[in-house]
Amino acid sequence: MTGFGFRAVISTSFADIFRQQFPQKRPAADHRGCEEATRICSICLKEIPTAELSVDLASQSLSLPDGRKVTFPIDTFAKSCLLNGVDELGYIAGFEKEIAAYEAQH
Repeated sequence: MTGFGFRAVISTSFADIFRQQFPQKRPAADHRGCEEATRICSICLKEIPTAELSVDLASQSLSLPDGRKVTFPIDTFAKSCLLNGVDELGYIAGFEKEIAAYEAQH
C-alpha cells in the first residue's frame, strides 16, 4: 500500500486479500466508532478532495482540516504492533531471551 502513496487506510472492513496487512477484526460494538470516523472523513474529502488528514495512532485520533478531531477504536495488540513496526512474528521474536531461558529450564 505504501508503494502507492497510502500512509493510512480508514475503513470499517477490508477485503480478505489485505487481511495480513491490517489489524485484526474488531468486535461489532467497536464498528460504531470506525463507521463515524469513516463517514466524517468521506464527507471531508468530498468537500475538499485534496484535503490532508492526520492520523495519530498513539492517541487513536484523526485530525481534520477544519481542526476537528475524531477518535477511532483499534485492537490494543494491533496498535502495539503497528507503533513498534512489527507483525505477530516480530512481536514473538522480541521475547527471544525469555523463550531461550524457558527452553533451557525444560
